[in-house]
Amino acid sequence: MKCYDEIRPYNDDEVNHYLNIMLQDPVFQEVLLHISDGNAEKAKMTTQLLSKVETRRELQHTFVRPLIDDWIIARTTSGVTHTGLDKLDKSKGYLFVSNHRDIILDSAIMNATMVGQGMETTEIAIGDNLLIYDWIHHLVKLNGAFEVKRNLPVRELLMASKLMSSYIRKRISEDNISIWIAQREGRTKDGNDQTQHALLKMFNLSNKKGLVEGFEELDIVPLAISYEREPCGISKVEELYKKESEGFEKTQKDDLMSMALGLTKPKGRVHLGFGEPINVKEVIGDSDNANANYKLLADYIDSQVYSNYKLFPFNYLAADLLSGKQEYSDKIDDARREKFMEMLEDLVSTIGGGDAERQKQLFLEMYANPLLNQHKTK
Repeated sequence: MKCYDEIRPYNDDEVNHYLNIMLQDPVFQEVLLHISDGNAEKAKMTTQLLSKVETRRELQHTFVRPLIDDWIIARTTSGVTHTGLDKLDKSKGYLFVSNHRDIILDSAIMNATMVGQGMETTEIAIGDNLLIYDWIHHLVKLNGAFEVKRNLPVRELLMASKLMSSYIRKRISEDNISIWIAQREGRTKDGNDQTQHALLKMFNLSNKKGLVEGFEELDIVPLAISYEREPCGISKVEELYKKESEGFEKTQKDDLMSMALGLTKPKGRVHLGFGEPINVKEVIGDSDNANANYKLLADYIDSQVYSNYKLFPFNYLAADLLSGKQEYSDKIDDARREKFMEMLEDLVSTIGGGDAERQKQLFLEMYANPLLNQHKTK
């Protein structure tokens, strides 16, 4: 594994060392105090317990999962459901290619769910642009994240992509470890989830077999995560709107704010829809046209994501408001209709100024697109 030192998660023999470095960071101590509800004695006790942790598994099972269950899922959601997980082999490693709505929560909620079903956690691909502080860098690597290098010159980017491709293939096919990776770079902000062909090309950089055999070796499983309420809905619309009107450029501060909002804002019901491992031969047939095959695979992953969405009343209401029809009125109760209209007004007052109708349209599209995309699969 030494050749992967630049990107890999921390090994068990490194966990205690980096945990104690992280625990000395004053900003991380503030985070601990916050998740301890301001109870300094509880934060001190947690510090003492963490300082003795020796392995990633121990960290995830004794600290991270209870934190996700008790502090995030219990406080900010109306429950998490899942489908399809029971059809997967618990002893195998899979490559979960997922839609991406929240920087931290998509993979965190998935891993908490998998542990609850008697499965091991996955390793997680995370962009190095998000590793803003040393303590965040340590935290994610302690929790099984590996780095995706961003914003490199072309030659260096190719080398980094080859290294990551090789790492993913090794973990799945040799080490039987599952991997979670987003289907695109960055979160989907308009609700229109699509797999980037570049991602599939990256997977194939380490393939030493035929295209079909090489992709089947990865055991790709599409995953759809659905939030009843977008955790960062307003900030996503604000970013889209300002890009249109002002040429907005996102900063690291914006990423940090998105991480915090995603963890703390209400999400309503959350659903994980696991697809079936892709039968690559059935998807691409006998074609030897690489670009055409990437498109076929991307389209298939998208269709699996769309068909495994859990649709909520807000999705139906947004579609009706966009179309000006009452096609789904039977799926929307008065209480949720009123709440959604409040969310629209909150959006406009938060962003402020400019074209309020355009802001609302972007918000409606974000909620309606999952429904519209799912209809394409039927």
